[in-house]
Amino acid sequence: MDAIVVDNISKVFKLHENPVHSVKERMLSMGRSKYREFVALEPMSLSISTGTTLGILGHNGSGKSTLLKVVSGILKPTTGQIRLRGRLASLLELGAGFHPELTGRENVYINAAFLGISRKEIEKRFDDIVEFSELDQFIDEPVKHYSSGMYVRLGFAVAVNLDPDVLLVDEVLAVGDEVFQRKCLDRVRQFQQEGRTIVVVTHAADVVRQVCQRAIVLDHGKLVADGAPGDAIRIFREHLHGTLEEAAPQDTDTGPLKITDVRIHHPRSAERKYLEPGEPLTIEVSYATDRTVEAPTLSISILSLEGQAVFALDLDLPASGISNLHGSGTITVPFTAVPLLDGRYTLSLRLTDRHDADLRVARDGRDEFEVLNPGAARGVAALTLGTVSSHA
Repeated sequence: MDAIVVDNISKVFKLHENPVHSVKERMLSMGRSKYREFVALEPMSLSISTGTTLGILGHNGSGKSTLLKVVSGILKPTTGQIRLRGRLASLLELGAGFHPELTGRENVYINAAFLGISRKEIEKRFDDIVEFSELDQFIDEPVKHYSSGMYVRLGFAVAVNLDPDVLLVDEVLAVGDEVFQRKCLDRVRQFQQEGRTIVVVTHAADVVRQVCQRAIVLDHGKLVADGAPGDAIRIFREHLHGTLEEAAPQDTDTGPLKITDVRIHHPRSAERKYLEPGEPLTIEVSYATDRTVEAPTLSISILSLEGQAVFALDLDLPASGISNLHGSGTITVPFTAVPLLDGRYTLSLRLTDRHDADLRVARDGRDEFEVLNPGAARGVAALTLGTVSSHA
């Protein structure tokens, strides 16, 4: 049985090219206002079975939130229709549906009324909502004084305590402190055990891997993938990788030492772009110099998308048998194993001469590789698991 049916829906916005700012301008431009169409969602269809947790992945502007707003009824589709089964609760953005001048208590009742919950019913659940949000000291304060984290707490607490059959969540499972994130994920898992339907929009691929049985990928309003979370995450990163490649800056090095190219490959590069945890990786750094680099050092840092260094090393090249650099050439750095889990990682490179401050060049964020974890392990490091046993 399907809880949500998206039947050939699309969404097109009309954007005025010369917006009017006064009644007089509106009157003068009546019938002559020009606009252009922006296609936020290309025609698409999909069905979500009851009890399924679906993740929606995509870059900024891909149409993720638009799709969720169409499903929830906030936006009317340009074509097609949405069919829902059961009570729906949604948390689409921070503070959505909250009136800033009203207190948290008043907003709880208003949100419940929007969802068709009677005042008597919400009174029974009010204490549970406040307890989950951990805002008992602030529940009678105007929400305009709330932080973004407090908005999330209250909004999520309302949504999950109204006994929904279908829960729509947009980008909030990765907001707030770590303890509250775990609390939200625990409630999501409880809903899953109860057979409820959940749709989650997120940039966090790890969240999709943890809680979703299925995931779709949107790219510029188009549905480009629909399948298992691991496959969807790979396709999402390939599309995002392509976007970043198009925007990558060109070389601007004008000094006497240059990094002319960087190549990253592994033994199965011909079959797939990504590594699996523990596979080897080789980095080749091509250089050109019109002066001799007498004491070359190559510094390599591997960073997560959040900018956290997961590995850094300063290679003394003479100690590795490369006495100096002159003309042009390539430095090959092999890693026998990359014990990283699922993620996309960028390189930060520094090529310098320890004895000559003028001979130095940097290359940051231009080159990257991806690790796709086919298993269920989460985190950063891929630890090697031995034989699990039990003894009486």
